[in-house]
Amino acid sequence: METRQMRNIGIMAHIDAGKTTTTERILFYTGKSHKIGEVDDGEAVMDWMEQEQDRGITITSAATTCFWKETQINIIDTPGHVDFTAEVERSLRVLDSAIAIFCAVGGVEPQSETVWHQADHYKIPRIAYINKMDRLGADFFGVIEEIKEKLKANPVPLYLPIGKESDFTGIIDLIEEQEISFEPTNYGSEMHHSPISEEYKELCAQWREHLIDQLSAFSDEITERYLEGEEVPKEMIKAAIRKGTISREIIPIFVGASLKNVGVQPLLDGVVAYLPSPWETPPIEGLHLKQDKMVAVAIDEQQQPLGLVFKIQFDREMGALSFVRMYSGTLKKGQTVYNITKRKRERINRILRMHSNRSEAMDSISAGDIAVIVGFKLAQTGDTIGSEGYQVSLEPMQFPEPVISVAIEPKTASDQEKLHKVLDQLHREDPTFTVRENVDTGQLLISGMGELHLDVLVTRVIKDFNVDARIGNPQVTYRESISKEHTHTEHFHKVVSGKETNAVITLKVEPVKQGAGNVFECLVNEREFPREFRDAVERGVMNAFGGGIMYGYPVFDVKVSLLSVEFDEMTATAAAYEAAGSLGFDAACRDADPILLEPVMKVDVMCPKEFVGEVMSQITSRGGMIESLESKQSIEHIRAEVPMIKMFGYSTNLRSVTQGRGTFAMEFSHFQPKEGGI
Repeated sequence: METRQMRNIGIMAHIDAGKTTTTERILFYTGKSHKIGEVDDGEAVMDWMEQEQDRGITITSAATTCFWKETQINIIDTPGHVDFTAEVERSLRVLDSAIAIFCAVGGVEPQSETVWHQADHYKIPRIAYINKMDRLGADFFGVIEEIKEKLKANPVPLYLPIGKESDFTGIIDLIEEQEISFEPTNYGSEMHHSPISEEYKELCAQWREHLIDQLSAFSDEITERYLEGEEVPKEMIKAAIRKGTISREIIPIFVGASLKNVGVQPLLDGVVAYLPSPWETPPIEGLHLKQDKMVAVAIDEQQQPLGLVFKIQFDREMGALSFVRMYSGTLKKGQTVYNITKRKRERINRILRMHSNRSEAMDSISAGDIAVIVGFKLAQTGDTIGSEGYQVSLEPMQFPEPVISVAIEPKTASDQEKLHKVLDQLHREDPTFTVRENVDTGQLLISGMGELHLDVLVTRVIKDFNVDARIGNPQVTYRESISKEHTHTEHFHKVVSGKETNAVITLKVEPVKQGAGNVFECLVNEREFPREFRDAVERGVMNAFGGGIMYGYPVFDVKVSLLSVEFDEMTATAAAYEAAGSLGFDAACRDADPILLEPVMKVDVMCPKEFVGEVMSQITSRGGMIESLESKQSIEHIRAEVPMIKMFGYSTNLRSVTQGRGTFAMEFSHFQPKEGGI
């Protein structure tokens, strides 16, 4: 298949905007499903995990492929909950374009902004779909204003709603100047086109003029015709929309109510007509390892194979499923490929085209396509696969640091090994889920992005993998750092098997600005101090970063400089210098006024107007700082920053003060010094 006849799209939005419901309609209209699965009934095709069906939310980004008007569409339905931000991040990394879904009532909600900015980071062209026009409080034009103000985007409606709330009956096509209604029988498969009624003629003319006016920026021909009062051909309008969408200068707006089967087919037409194929996207950059320089990788089936593993998912029968986006070349079933990141060879046993949790076998996967490879033993999220002759490493994905932990232990000693294996498997699937052992207590601590994230993972350990485990209470994942500069000389002396070993080093530790990370610098001349011993000191220091200073939490934002060494060939060993590096770092940091850093969360609360006073006082009583208050049609939107430790149990409190009508979303903002220690 020509890459021009292919689209790699993601569906992104705030939780509850109707992403999965819209995807279910897409699968039905494209013939992938013979009936529509509803999220509310726990039958959505894309929410195939048991937990997704129980909770009514999307947890993993499900991948599927369907065809619309001879165009292959690879779709990834991403989660809307902020705890699963890694799923959104890794999906956007490999997509060429996206559909952003907004709720006609909620408008641009907090997570909508987060995923929008993630898409901006990856320069992804988007079209927007304003859903739930049948809901009480729906406001199409209000949402368009919010997209302008909050997202600093340029929304251009291609369709208008006919009525709203219970009176929402169909949509107006501004390009064709027609009304479209959807036959209620057979899930709205049949569409009826009719001329625009008198009631909507003026509104249609006004917004069509707005559309032409916006498009004149991309076409001199449209400008000329517009100024001379001539009719602009429809094909010219569509070509200008496509150009403006791909260059990310406009956001075409579609409208509908997916649950009522209204507006989804025009959205599919928009995907084919206005979003780019892989062939039209700019080349991706990668680091050529042998030449040590950045090179552009163009979408080309004839070039050397190069792909990115963007997701790992374990299957009970097949083992690790590696979701791969191919950027160049072709991979075939049975072929041996090179994992460029791990520098190891791997074998492709099978290639599958995924449809949610079902699959069909393929013989090969070529540039531009997305598929699943079975057989990789070592691959992890972010690995580049290709050939040994063309070693180009594609930019890996960056994931946020986990901020909440719980202790986990097996109920029986026989489950110990099984638990370790399961946790390792879950970490390979989800890079924001980490596991570490507390050196003092021997406890296993698992960390994640939020309470829901950890709850889902713990449920998987117990239910999906049948590991009987005890779970502790959630704890905040703190960080440690230092607040002043200090220099320390470490003398290490030990007699091993009758042989004396010595290492004397002088280290300087100093704080660096927040978010800069940890740095090790050697200021000793290599002629005076051999490379293997310098590396040993660095190893000791780097390992010590993870062990903490006072409380055992990881150390962040510290620069360590190796100022001088005493070196004697007769008594020097790498082990001695490694130990000196670790002990010297520890001693230097203890005298550099160590501080404990706590995570602060960005909290967005939505509540009815009558409860806003109580909700705000509840936030301030938890040590939160109110940043802004914004009034919408029926709700108030409060933005605040609150220490993570004060947010445990907040959902119950919020429900009680708002009579169950308040909702909130939170995500990590930054670390700040914690007063008074732990």
